[in-house]
Formats: sequence, structure tokens, C-alpha cells
Amino acid sequence: MLFNLPNILSLSRILLVPLLVAVLLTKFEGKEFVGLAVFLLASLTDFLDGYIARRQKKVTRLGMLLDPAADKILTSAAFISLVELGIAPAWMVVVIIAREFAVSALRSVAASQQLVLGAIGSAKVKTVLQVVAIAVLIIYEKLGSLEKLAEWTLWVAMVASLVSGFEYFVRYGPALFGRGSIQPDSDVSS
Repeated sequence: MLFNLPNILSLSRILLVPLLVAVLLTKFEGKEFVGLAVFLLASLTDFLDGYIARRQKKVTRLGMLLDPAADKILTSAAFISLVELGIAPAWMVVVIIAREFAVSALRSVAASQQLVLGAIGSAKVKTVLQVVAIAVLIIYEKLGSLEKLAEWTLWVAMVASLVSGFEYFVRYGPALFGRGSIQPDSDVSS
């Protein structure tokens, strides 16, 4: 079935992105908490789509493409909005988004060879750390004396992004570019 519940959840994550950006970039009382709620709801769909797909054996080709794309659209839009608000340094966001593009390119090379690159442990950690960093940055102005926490979470998310990106290229690069082999995997998030 093309539009099963996991795929609908991935699509809903993409559809929540314009709402998130509008909330973050519009000035109104309490926008931080509304933005946080929209972002966390969208992030929850990321957990649920994969969990349901695996548990109910509803993993589809569409889902394997849609889930990581939805993740990257959500996090990229959130980070770019935070740059626009002057909360996140642009260079750090560029590093994070560049990692996402690089891993997506690696996945495209694998797909051209009929291979699916599974999510690695460090990529799952990276995703959690990015969600935490974005959530903390969204409510940055409400943190008061804890505002340094926002800066540190972004640093940790950026370093985790670099580490997981490096690990993808070390693990899969040689096989994709002619010097090894890859075991196909169906878990393609992160």
C-alpha cells in the first residue's frame, strides 16, 4: 500500500514545515512555545513512522525515500529559521546541512547501485541531538540564565553531525566507489 500510516506520518512531517517556519518567523506573544510544540509534534512523527513501519512490517520504497527526506526538510527549515532570527550562527547551520546533503548524495550513489544504506548508530544519536538543539534554540529567549545551554546544544549537534557524516563515508564510501561491499539494510533514517 502506497499511503500506509508510516508514509502518511512522513508526509505530515513535511506539511508541518511551512507552519513551523511561519510560527518561528512571525512575531506574536508565546510564539516560542507554539513553535516548540509544532517542532516536537513533527519530530514525534519521525519516531512514530519508523516504529510503526517496522513493527507492522509496512516498510515501503516510498517510505524509505520519504522518511529521510522529511527529516532533512524539517531540520534544515528549522535551523535556517533560527539563523534568520539571529539565534543560530549561519556557519554552524551550513556545516550541519552540508552533512545532510553529503550523506544524501552517498545514499543516491548507493541507490544507483540498488543498495540501501541503513542508518548507523551515530546518525540516530545525531538526530536526537539535533532535535534537542533545535528545541532549546526555539525557546532560547525564554531560558534566561540558561541561555548558554542553547549554544552548547548546537555545538554538540554540529559535532555529532560531523562524526556521523564521517562514519558514513568511512563505512560505505570504499564499497560504493569500488573497494569493498555493502550489506543491504532497510532502516534508512537519519
